[in-house]
Amino acid sequence: MVFAALIFSINQYWTPADLPRLAWTSLLAFLCFCLLSSGQYLINDVLDAARDREHPLERDRPIAAGRVPQHTALVFAIVLMGAGMVGSFMLATAFGWIAAIYLAMMLTYSISLKHLVIIDVFVIAAGFVVRAAAGAVAIDVPVSPLLYLCTLLGALFLALTKRRQELVLLDERAADHRSNLEHYSPALVDQMINVVTPSTVIAYSVYSFTAEGLPRNHAMMLTIPFVLYGIFRYLFLSHASGQGGAPEEVLFTDRPLAASIVAWVAVSAAVLVVFRDT
Repeated sequence: MVFAALIFSINQYWTPADLPRLAWTSLLAFLCFCLLSSGQYLINDVLDAARDREHPLERDRPIAAGRVPQHTALVFAIVLMGAGMVGSFMLATAFGWIAAIYLAMMLTYSISLKHLVIIDVFVIAAGFVVRAAAGAVAIDVPVSPLLYLCTLLGALFLALTKRRQELVLLDERAADHRSNLEHYSPALVDQMINVVTPSTVIAYSVYSFTAEGLPRNHAMMLTIPFVLYGIFRYLFLSHASGQGGAPEEVLFTDRPLAASIVAWVAVSAAVLVVFRDT
């Protein structure tokens, strides 16, 4: 998500001569958010260690399984988050403040917001939107509000499918793992997914042919089939093989899904470059 601003500003805000500088800046921004999110995940795993031990998959996490002592994880978390914040403010002051907002939001999520029904998935989605905004601030380019909306809806889709998988996998023990799961049900989450899925497709489709800075010949619409396939493939994996609980694993282990993402990035970049002035 940090690199989204770099990719989608090809057509309007930079020339090939700018690429090394902007790519390097985006890479540094990406590394800063890796440090921040890694530290935050360590805090989250320390807080959730007892509950994770009751989960058939998450009990194998290093902290829950006892392979990494909690005090060691906390020390590393502080170091990682500190380095991430220092690097963020060194990169740009505005970027640093956005990074600080992201870190505060996600730490608050780990401590309390993840226990609030519906709010939990919105905070997760907001984290992705902040990442995209930070990437735009880092290289000082504007990003279409529609792209932020697509990011929000896409992240909601992933968060809801994760909640659904937790409910199906844990069944009656779901509330023991996460207290707010007692307020969810597979039917309720399916209804939410049924709202978010078409909204995501419509928002992206509208973005592809109306957003400022995209080719005026609407060639960006060529990327819509890849988005549709990616969403349908993820739903298939979630329902047919119960893989919706770990989006980061699915994205790297399912070849058809990974291929559709790579194709989407490649076609998007090609459209923005080939039809740069169209």
